[in-house]
Amino acid sequence: MGRWTQLDTAAGTVAAWQADPSAAPKGGLVVIQEIFGANPHIRAVAEAYAVDGYAVLAPAFFDPAERGVELGYDAPGFARGRELAGQLGMDAALRIVEAAAAWLRAHLAAAGGAPAVGTVGYCWGGTVAMLSALRLGLPSVAYYGARDLPFLQDPALVAAPRAPVMFHFGEHDPSIPPEAVAAHRCALPAMPVFAYPAGHAFNRDVDPAAFHAPSAALARQRSLAFLAEHLR
Repeated sequence: MGRWTQLDTAAGTVAAWQADPSAAPKGGLVVIQEIFGANPHIRAVAEAYAVDGYAVLAPAFFDPAERGVELGYDAPGFARGRELAGQLGMDAALRIVEAAAAWLRAHLAAAGGAPAVGTVGYCWGGTVAMLSALRLGLPSVAYYGARDLPFLQDPALVAAPRAPVMFHFGEHDPSIPPEAVAAHRCALPAMPVFAYPAGHAFNRDVDPAAFHAPSAALARQRSLAFLAEHLR
């Protein structure tokens, strides 16, 4: 079972859910939340990756704006989450990722595990995960990042990615139409891009309206293979 710890970052101190494997870690993984906070679902995602052998840290990214945010999957939750994401901004989010990666490297060194660290992110966190690969050099898995397109239009950013990134999208996601998925393949042709017969947030198993079990299972299988290849 995981536990809360405190993470010092350039954006301020944030809480982070820490989950460790039962044996020597394969590597470290920063789990990047949706706009709803580091809520029970995100903490369960972190726990599952720990079961798969990774030392995991899931920061509460919105703590610099408002501590302890855990929002509902309803209209007020969406509105407040979007507001908080805007207040935080991508640069501060990446500073939190950097601090979490540094924390994990030190933790891995103490535990005798592999020193490599990557990220996996969902929705808003999917875009942060993509930027963690392109800007920070952390191998990353990005689920349905709806804020990707402006960054993909930056030639300097996509010309020389610092680390690989794997993308997962739902074919029936109204916020990420097929042409947006195609833009990822065009801008980053060396990166794996997968689309599934599902909508947005198909990995969110606590939300029956969004969850699509077969797509989530296949995406997770691919994600674990990607992490095993790149976190050594």
